[in-house]
Amino acid sequence: MRKPELLAPAGSFKKAKIAFLYGADAVYCGTSSLSLRSRAEMDDDDLIKTIKYAHQLGKKVYVAINIYAWDNMYDEIKKQAHILNELRVDGIILSDGGVLEIVKQEAPNIDIHISTQANIVSYHSANFWHKNGAKRVILARELNKEQIKDIVTNTPMGLETEIFVHGAICFGYSGRCFLSDFLASRSANLGDCAQSCRWSYNLYAEETNNPGNLMPVEHDDKGTYIFSSKDLCLIKEIPEILQMGIDSLKFEGRLKTEYYLATVINTYRNAIDDYIDNPNNYDYTKYLNELNKTKTRGLTTFYFNDRNNKDFQEYEGKQYNPDYEFGGKVISYTEDKSTIEIKNRLKIGDTLEIIIPGQLEPYKFIIDKLWDPETDEQIQFVNPGRAEQTVKIRIPIKVEEDWIIRRKK
Repeated sequence: MRKPELLAPAGSFKKAKIAFLYGADAVYCGTSSLSLRSRAEMDDDDLIKTIKYAHQLGKKVYVAINIYAWDNMYDEIKKQAHILNELRVDGIILSDGGVLEIVKQEAPNIDIHISTQANIVSYHSANFWHKNGAKRVILARELNKEQIKDIVTNTPMGLETEIFVHGAICFGYSGRCFLSDFLASRSANLGDCAQSCRWSYNLYAEETNNPGNLMPVEHDDKGTYIFSSKDLCLIKEIPEILQMGIDSLKFEGRLKTEYYLATVINTYRNAIDDYIDNPNNYDYTKYLNELNKTKTRGLTTFYFNDRNNKDFQEYEGKQYNPDYEFGGKVISYTEDKSTIEIKNRLKIGDTLEIIIPGQLEPYKFIIDKLWDPETDEQIQFVNPGRAEQTVKIRIPIKVEEDWIIRRKK
C-alpha cells in the first residue's frame, strides 16, 4: 500500500499557500482564461508565484486547460502551453483532443493529465489516452469502486489514476453540461458556469382535461431544487481507496474559501496518514465531525459504493453549517497580541478554534480581549468592513502565519 498524492484546488496564490500548509502534496489551478473556473482569482502573476513557491517546497502544480475549445481559441492555447513549458509546470490538465495535440507540440516536457471532463469510464478509454501521450487520467465521478478497480488493474504501470474524493458534484455528465449556456449564455465547457443546477425552479403540470391551465408543483414555498446534488464525501471509504492503488486523491473547490480548504485538506491528510500508520483502528467518524464544520450541502458517496444509489439529491437547495464559520487568518504572532485578518464578526466571549496543520483536533479558546490594530485601544467587537481588515487578539498558544481560525456561532 502506497500513500497517494493529496491534490487540492488553488483558486489563487493565497489559497495555494493554505493548501500546502495544511498538507496538500500538489495543487491544481487554471490559467486566467483557459480553464473551467475562469472566475477564480488566479491571474498570470499568481500562477507564476504558485509554481515557484510549490517547487521551493518540493511540491507540484498542475494547470488546467480543460475547456472544449473553439477554433478561435487555439492561438491563446499555443501561447499558454508554451509559457507553461518554460515555467516547468508539473502537468497540464486537458480534455480536448485538439488541445492535446497543441500541448504535445508546445509543451513537450510537461506531463499530460486527462481531465474528468473527458468522461473516462473504462480502461479501454484510459489506454487510448495513454497511447496518445497521457501520463495520468482523472476518472469520471460516475464510476463505482469495482469499475475503478478494473481500470487500475487493466492499465499500464506508467499511467497514473486520479479520482475525486470530496466536493461539489456537477449535474452534468462528468461536468459536461449545456444548461448554463442555454439559460444564461455562460458556457460551463468554456469555464463560465452560472451553476444553473443550483437555482430554484418552479414546475407546473398542465391539466389533462383543461389544456392551458397550469398547476404548480412545489416542494415548498421557495420552489424546488430539482437539479441540485449533495456534495461528494468519501472519508469513510479512505481505507478501501488506499488499498486500490489510486495515485492521486482530489478535492473540488477552486472557488471555495481558505477556511474550507484548510479544514478539508487537513482532515483528509490526517485520515490518510493515520490509516497508513495504524490501519486496524481507522475511525472515520472523528474525521467526518471535522468536515461537518465547513459550509457544505448534504454529503453523499454518490456512485462509489452502489451504482443504484439515489441518495444524492439536495432538494432543499441549501448549504449547511449551523455551528461554525470562518473566523480569521493569522497575520503575525506575539505572546501578548497577535494580529489576525478577520472574515466574520468577532466579539469578547466568542469561542474560536485554531486549525493546526497536521493535527486533527483544533485548539479551542475564548476571546477575552480585542484591540483596535490602529489605536491599540481595547474594543468589545469587530465587524468585517473591508478587504484584509485586521484585529489584535490574545491567543493562548504559539501560532504561525496563515493558520486558519474558525468561530463557533
